[in-house]
Amino acid sequence: MARPTSKADLIEASNTAYEKIVDLIDSLPEKAQTGNFAFETDKLKGEHWKRDRNIRDVLIHLYEWQKLLLEWIENNQAGKTQDFLPDGYNWRNYGEMNQQIWQKHQKTSLKEAEELLAKSHQQVMKLLATFSNDQLFTKNVFSWTGNNTLGTYFISNTSSHYEWALKKLRKYKRSLKQ
Repeated sequence: MARPTSKADLIEASNTAYEKIVDLIDSLPEKAQTGNFAFETDKLKGEHWKRDRNIRDVLIHLYEWQKLLLEWIENNQAGKTQDFLPDGYNWRNYGEMNQQIWQKHQKTSLKEAEELLAKSHQQVMKLLATFSNDQLFTKNVFSWTGNNTLGTYFISNTSSHYEWALKKLRKYKRSLKQ
């Protein structure tokens, strides 16, 4: 799907991709839903291929990034200036943050991960609905978004992130047939 360029497109892309994730997981046998990824990762680019070892890991990653988005917007709208990434992290070292997220949730169940993501998806979509198309897709509307539009952050934490997750989950599903 093309990158959303309007609020309506973003809502549709986000909800559609989220539902694809839910449907893909539901299509797997129960044992596979909680199993570990068994596909080869050595030739794949990106640390996430080695980090995320099962469906739970992928869902938790999505959830934690949506939490970042929600807190960032809430705090900045309340006048509490905050960077998107937590203190100590930047766009050069956020992989370390992702690893900490992974470690934090190793005892989280798949069911809990599904519930957390369902809730954060709902919260993000509700918050998204409060912004106009111009607020989302016009630069310099909010000082705290820097050189990006607010929509860029929503896209990165919904539709684009969901497509990233779907790529991993589809690879896992294909590996089960081998």
